[in-house]
Amino acid sequence: MCRPFGVFAKLCAMLLLGLPVLLFALITWQVVADGPLVGVDERLSRALVRPDRLSELLADLGNVQVAVPVLAVALAYVAWHGRARGADRWWLPPLAGALAMALVPALVAPLKAWTDRAGTPAVPPAVGYYPSGHTATALVAYGAATLLLFGALRSPAVRRALVVLCALLVLGASYGLVRRGYHWPLDVVASWCLGAVLLAGVWRVAEVGRTAGVRRTAARPHPGGGQPK
Repeated sequence: MCRPFGVFAKLCAMLLLGLPVLLFALITWQVVADGPLVGVDERLSRALVRPDRLSELLADLGNVQVAVPVLAVALAYVAWHGRARGADRWWLPPLAGALAMALVPALVAPLKAWTDRAGTPAVPPAVGYYPSGHTATALVAYGAATLLLFGALRSPAVRRALVVLCALLVLGASYGLVRRGYHWPLDVVASWCLGAVLLAGVWRVAEVGRTAGVRRTAARPHPGGGQPK
C-alpha cells in the first residue's frame, strides 16, 4: 500500500529538483547568447531600479557578514540538539548545511567568470554579475538554517513563523538587489534556482539524519523492560 505513495513522492522530488535545473540552464543560455529574455530583463530592470537607502539595507541581507553568522548559529544549535538527544550521525545535517554554504562561492565564481555579464547602469561599469552571489548566499544561509531547525523545533506555530521569516529575508534581499540596481532580475532568479538545488541536498541529508535518529529511539530498550506502551 505504501509503495505507490513512495514512488509518487520520489517522482515529485525529482520534478521539484529538475525544474530549477532546467530553468537555470534556460536563463544561463539566454544570458550567454544575449537572447530575447535578456531584453525583457533589461526593460524590467529599468522599470524597477530606484536606488534608495532601504533597498541598500535590504540588499545587505545577502552579505556574507550578515547571512553566514545566522547559519552558523543555527548549525551550532542543531548539532548541540542532535548530540544531546543521542541521535545517530547528529553531525550530518549541520555538515550538509555548511557544505551547501561552501558550495555557493565555488559554483557562483566560475559562472560569473564564464558568463561575463555586465552590470546595470546603476553600478560602475564592470562584468561578472551573473548569477547573483548575494542572492544565493541569502537563500542558502537562511534556507538551510530553516530546514535544519525544523528537526529541533516542535511547535507548529514556531515552524510557520520561521518559514515566513526565511521567506521575508530572502525576498527582501532579492528585492533590494534589484531595486538598488546591484543586479538584473534574471541574476536573482538564476540564484534562486541554484540555491533551490543546494537546499534540496540539505533537506535530503537532514531527512536521513532524522530517520536514523527515529530508528535508534525505536530500537532502544524500554527502561522497565519489554516494549514501551
